[in-house]
Amino acid sequence: MHLIDRFFQIPASSCFIFGPRGTGKSTWIKKKLSNNLTIDLLDEVIFLRYSTHPENIKQLVHANPSISHVIIDEIQKLPKLLDVVHQLIEEGVPQKFILTGSSARKLKRAGVNLLAGRALLTHMHPFMAAELGSQFNLNQALQNGMVPLIVESADPKRTLETYIALYLKEEVHAEGLVRNLSGFSRFLEHISFSHGSVLNLNHIARECQTSRKTIENYVSILEDLLLAYQIPIFNKRAKRELIAHTKFYLFDSGVYHALRPKGPLDSPEEINGMALEGLVLQHLRAWCDYSEQQSTCYFWRTRSGAEVDFIIYGEHHFYALEVKNATRVHATDLRSLKAFAVDYPECKPYLLYRGKDKLLIDQIPCYPVDEFLLKLYPKKWPD
Repeated sequence: MHLIDRFFQIPASSCFIFGPRGTGKSTWIKKKLSNNLTIDLLDEVIFLRYSTHPENIKQLVHANPSISHVIIDEIQKLPKLLDVVHQLIEEGVPQKFILTGSSARKLKRAGVNLLAGRALLTHMHPFMAAELGSQFNLNQALQNGMVPLIVESADPKRTLETYIALYLKEEVHAEGLVRNLSGFSRFLEHISFSHGSVLNLNHIARECQTSRKTIENYVSILEDLLLAYQIPIFNKRAKRELIAHTKFYLFDSGVYHALRPKGPLDSPEEINGMALEGLVLQHLRAWCDYSEQQSTCYFWRTRSGAEVDFIIYGEHHFYALEVKNATRVHATDLRSLKAFAVDYPECKPYLLYRGKDKLLIDQIPCYPVDEFLLKLYPKKWPD
């Protein structure tokens, strides 16, 4: 498959680019910046060389003044290199530094200051539907996800299984993040049931037969590895009593589908519904980051049970979105959106569903979800 163009834009200044493994950070950078030096810390020989003598980067940079960019892949594997990079930036070397990472855990533990603000912090996400264009298929996206490494594979299902196994081996086990790898594997299965839900750590701890503190640590590991995130409740100018907890999501619908155990008692509609909700959210998060307009994703839930799946709120944006895994729109599907719009008449409500027609019901646009995602471009909202 040819290299698909991405919405992510490499900043003109030095920067960090964080994103899960397989999202195409290195491939994209090398395509866009041909005049560069690359230090790949996944290469054991290179890792050993710079772990022993991190100052050698200075020699490399000073010997190549005509090179525009120095790329250091997987910077979290050797945080002490940041001290040397910081010194070079302070010296005023002509090269810009691009530091990629698939984990923030080691950087946090090392107390790294991320170059004291001298490098921008950016994120690369899985594919957006609009990046794939005619290659986007909603059913395939729900099953296999949108991670470029998997989407571009000749055997996405097997590649997805291998991807998850490698994450356990390379990121969790090899980095010594957990002592009990089998226990963490069981946790991954159980946490998949919480995708799209408020976390109940006590329940997960009972299911995994471990302590709540251990589960908290495991959730933190997932978030630091960029494999999961939580979105907060929208409580600005609240007029109703709201819940106080966050909702949990795995970062990609395919990863969720692969981790989620399935059996005779599991409803395919329920599993696909959660996958669809997560797929929409991963698009919204990418849209917020790539649009560079400081918008944030929230959800809204009252104590009486009214809920809107996603709220996008920023200086120039205020959208409320409800996602339904159904081919028809019923009046009850719009109830929570209407309640939110009563409290926040400034917002623009939308309902996304699995049908084929764009509808306008009670002044609320109801979009086929695949059409909506295909029209979702950075700095451009579907109308």
